[in-house]
Amino acid sequence: MKQFLALLSLLLMMKAGIAQSSVTISAPELSNKIKGGWAGQTIGVTFGGPYEFGFQGSFIGDYQPLLWYDGYLKETMLNIPGLYDDLYMDLTFVDVFNKYGFDAPIDSFANAFAHADYLLWHANQAARYNILQGMKAPASGHWKNNPHADCIDYQIEADFAGLMSPGMPNAASAISDRIGHIMNYGDGWYGGVYVGAMYSLAFISSDMNFIVGEALKSIPKQSEFYQCINDVIGWHKKYPNDWKQTWLEVQKKWADDIGCPDGVFHPFNIDAKVNAAYVVIGLLYGGKDFTKTLEISTRCGQDADCNPSTAGGILGTVLGYDKIPAYWKMGLQEAEGINFKYTTMSLKTVYEVGYKHALENIRRNGGKVDGEKITIKSQPVRAVQFEKSFDGSYPVVKIPVKWSEAKDVLRFDFEGTGFVIKGHADKGGSGAEYVFKTALYVDGKLVESPVLPVDYIKRRHELAWKYDLPKGKHTVELRILNPATKESVKAWDAIIYSDKLVNGLLQNGGDPGRDMLKK
Repeated sequence: MKQFLALLSLLLMMKAGIAQSSVTISAPELSNKIKGGWAGQTIGVTFGGPYEFGFQGSFIGDYQPLLWYDGYLKETMLNIPGLYDDLYMDLTFVDVFNKYGFDAPIDSFANAFAHADYLLWHANQAARYNILQGMKAPASGHWKNNPHADCIDYQIEADFAGLMSPGMPNAASAISDRIGHIMNYGDGWYGGVYVGAMYSLAFISSDMNFIVGEALKSIPKQSEFYQCINDVIGWHKKYPNDWKQTWLEVQKKWADDIGCPDGVFHPFNIDAKVNAAYVVIGLLYGGKDFTKTLEISTRCGQDADCNPSTAGGILGTVLGYDKIPAYWKMGLQEAEGINFKYTTMSLKTVYEVGYKHALENIRRNGGKVDGEKITIKSQPVRAVQFEKSFDGSYPVVKIPVKWSEAKDVLRFDFEGTGFVIKGHADKGGSGAEYVFKTALYVDGKLVESPVLPVDYIKRRHELAWKYDLPKGKHTVELRILNPATKESVKAWDAIIYSDKLVNGLLQNGGDPGRDMLKK
């Protein structure tokens, strides 16, 4: 049986155009694919931009036309620069490699984005706050320090890892191990590992089924990320002509977010595995047709700009820049010389820098560059280490919380194993750079003294949280030590965690929210 499986694997590798020990690619072809990858993701994020999180828990119906026209790329890059967070984060890391080399210390990557002027959200922003407060990676991305650890963040910025590792998925994973853990952990990190592996394989295979399936070998089978994507592959085989049925299956089985405080008990879903499923739906049902791939991955909804960006980048790498349809490159040349805002890099720049990095990485991993003949040493895909965020922690209820009349103490009781307090520090129109000092007490003991900057770029994404408490009754107090006149700390609600899920009503017939408020 083992011999049969080994032979089958070899036949699949041969079908995909992958030799046992090495792959040869010409310099122009390599350059063309790198350009296709960067251009594809830029086109994809621009195309999906207007629909980002406009469709939560639903797909975009066929009756709704999706916008694209000549000049749209340049117009969007100039007028909506914040749309390109997946690009400017990518380029931040590319720039660090360019300045300090492949052995640049992890702190150089962490500090580069933490001190940048661009806006960030979710796992990226939580990691930025941690780094600015002196926490180092990988602790900055760990779920106990980052409630957004399973969010999509590294998944949408891992393109660079695959584009600089052509045909070398394990090399891409090694890069992701260092950089992806700055902001993510567990399934959130696996999203980036998987995307990097798909990009890497897109250089040496044009078989999309192979790319999607082979890249999944980089993810541990016991992870929910693996299981979700493996389900999508299976549903594609079962419903080969109906992407909406596969979308519905994903929604039924995988759409309940337990980590991201913004997605718990809400149709909003920025979870990595669900949005990666939408990327894979686009790639598989798109059939290497650029229009169908972008349209399907966008119509899946949720993070509907980043998902077609990822799908477009991977397919752009498979096709190469020259074979991306002219319709989708309308106005691209006008936009290629524009630096992405907050960076000193444009598409033209990263085409050249990305090619240079790819050649260097090929050499570092046993390959050769001989004029225009480039030999890549093959890498059978290996799974990265297993890790799981929010292990044994499940949200059971969301309760309102409020400040004391003096606005300096927030107190509530709960029964469970953890909590997250949602809210933010607000400038109140002062324009000041005020920083609130706070103290967090659990059961009368000081457990943390978080600072809360009112500066949105430096903000703490949530006010406070604590997981892995002993199961039982607890009292939480968040105290403001330096109240302000104009600035304030807004608090909305608290998500309560326990060691088991509560499905629907409690077993005693009560309502979880109402019963919690009685305690």
